Amino acid sequence: MYLLGYDIGSSSVKACLVNAETGQVVASDFFPKTEMPIYAAQPGWAEQDPDMWWENLKLANQSVIKKSGIDVAEIKGIGISWQMHGLVAIDKNGKVLRPSIIWCDSRAVPYGEKAFEAIGAENALAALLNSPGNFTASKLAWVKENEPYLYGQIDKIMLPGDYIAMKLTGGVCTTIEGLSEGVFWDFQRNTVSTEVMSYFGFSNDIIPPIVPTFGFQGTVCAKAAIELGLKEGTPLGYRAGDQPNNAVSLNVFNPGEIASTAGTSGVVYGVLGEVNYDPLSRVNTFAHVNHTSGKPRLGVLLCINGTGILNSWIKRNMIQPGLDYNNMNELAQKSPVGSKGVSVIPFGNGAERVLENKNPGCSFHGINFNIHTLSDIVRASQEGIVFSFRYGMEIMEEMGMEINVIRAGNANMFLSPVFRETLAGVTGATIELFDTDGAAGAAKAAGMGVGIYSSNEEAFASLKKIMTIGSDERDKERYEEAYQRWKTYITQ
Repeated sequence: MYLLGYDIGSSSVKACLVNAETGQVVASDFFPKTEMPIYAAQPGWAEQDPDMWWENLKLANQSVIKKSGIDVAEIKGIGISWQMHGLVAIDKNGKVLRPSIIWCDSRAVPYGEKAFEAIGAENALAALLNSPGNFTASKLAWVKENEPYLYGQIDKIMLPGDYIAMKLTGGVCTTIEGLSEGVFWDFQRNTVSTEVMSYFGFSNDIIPPIVPTFGFQGTVCAKAAIELGLKEGTPLGYRAGDQPNNAVSLNVFNPGEIASTAGTSGVVYGVLGEVNYDPLSRVNTFAHVNHTSGKPRLGVLLCINGTGILNSWIKRNMIQPGLDYNNMNELAQKSPVGSKGVSVIPFGNGAERVLENKNPGCSFHGINFNIHTLSDIVRASQEGIVFSFRYGMEIMEEMGMEINVIRAGNANMFLSPVFRETLAGVTGATIELFDTDGAAGAAKAAGMGVGIYSSNEEAFASLKKIMTIGSDERDKERYEEAYQRWKTYITQ
């Protein structure tokens, strides 16, 4: 008995096959082997063809089935994870009307700002838990104003995962988690937001029927079965955006539990047990996968744009050719905690929501030509990334979240001893690293949705912890001193 998970990223599409009895990954693969193109007709735009996601999903699926050699009739459930906040628009025949406006496209910012002002900050935050910002609803408003002929043909709008679900099952539906990440959901009334739909002039008819995040969401249709080599009738049992799903992959379901990623950008995602929001909208709050009106479970999402991208910039521009990230990490370890007084502000990848959409850029401070070396700069860069996490986590704590344990996959910046030790040292939290990824998490979550597992504890019982990193009391004061020094440079 097996479970199949798909992770629809903006760089690649991954498929993962999990043995439902053991919880072990049987086979996984991703396509394309180089990054999928992102089209930018104008500065700040970012679009992708949804059919490109489907074609790469077919390739990844084919590879996984071939590698495993299993009978596809033994696949008992499918789960989907996707890049958040994207807009896919289809006509009444299910045809995609335009390329998807994806998560990193910023053209809709003015539309969200006007909506926030018109609805009223207090009303918007109390009901939506976010400003409409640059999310899916605002992206649709841009289409309505700038492409009216196309807008008039829209039958339904979807998030990227909803589109993949449509291709799999032939049916169109969405979830509360998905609607909340698009900023369509009213948490006070527990329904699609009347204020958002009315302000933008959207018809409620464009919102697909709502299905549970875990549960029956349709079955593989005849056409998809032929294209994918799967059995017709295989149930789709789960779908969620990539950050909620990353939390699921790490068995983060309950209030106070925290998941983190640190790739090109960095995310800290924590579960809150009450409806709450940041009054300055510096972090985002969405429905978590197990949210209900009677038992709130909200995902508070802190995003830092300048994370791994700063580390890669240092590698490209300062590190001797031929040296890899392991060499960089070794270099960073040669500098002491606090990097001998060097501080790096890592915000060099655009406006940061945690700074109220300010764009201070990346800057280096305190360099002394007589004492500092490349080791200090590399370490200060990694420390600066961690300090930006701590800065945002203080906002999450103000909202009532207690951060004692941070769970993460053993990948990207978490492969750096300096990064993970600094994160433990400056937050006081224990860092737990696991061997998992989004596609594997989606597969196991599908097992919950189709009833193979009775709980998340059962579904993720096989989750393998690789390492635990605790804070070192001996360095606590030095980490705090370095953080406070860093902080002065962004509050000036």
